Amino acid sequence: MGEPVRVSIVAQDPILEAGTRASLHCHGDISVAPAGERAQVAVMMVDRVAPQVMNAVRAGRGVDGCQEVVLVATELAAVDAVQAFAAGVRGLLRRSECTAERLASTVVAAAAGDCTLPLDLLDGLLENGQGTGVRRPGSGTGAAPGSSTLSERERAVLRLVADGRETEEIARELCYSPRTVTTVVHDVTRRFHLRNRAHAVAFALRAGLL
Repeated sequence: MGEPVRVSIVAQDPILEAGTRASLHCHGDISVAPAGERAQVAVMMVDRVAPQVMNAVRAGRGVDGCQEVVLVATELAAVDAVQAFAAGVRGLLRRSECTAERLASTVVAAAAGDCTLPLDLLDGLLENGQGTGVRRPGSGTGAAPGSSTLSERERAVLRLVADGRETEEIARELCYSPRTVTTVVHDVTRRFHLRNRAHAVAFALRAGLL
């Protein structure tokens, strides 16, 4: 077993902060940092995904680029997911659905570089076509026709990656081998010049490729 993920809590409501801190404190994979101390993952408790929240996320990640962010909001819509992932958020949760176990698993996934969000937000992005027209990272033009599409298998895998599933879980659910799942993710990241699984999910969401 590796070192616990060090987590900081950011909330305007001191009671909410204390409750969140207490719920994570007992989780064996997580170590809660003292108030104000920087950690591997910052859990931000907010009412909604407002511009000032996104500015805070960017500012926090801009210090050294190593701190991941999990955002827990009272209100979340599909467009919020686009904005949040574009700002560098790794995990999105609604406060009403944020159990201690779910928050802990989202934090651990964020520390590993994986993205997590409610499935209905992902479905909403697909239905509404949010994020279409986003340019390919590292290039001055959009992806060429034919190269900017995902196969049904790639879509299925990325949906589950976005939900925070591990490789073995995805393999079991889709009846693939773990090696196949790993290959699918690798092919997507290589084709679109992406850094990792989290970057692949964020890019696919923003570009409407799913």
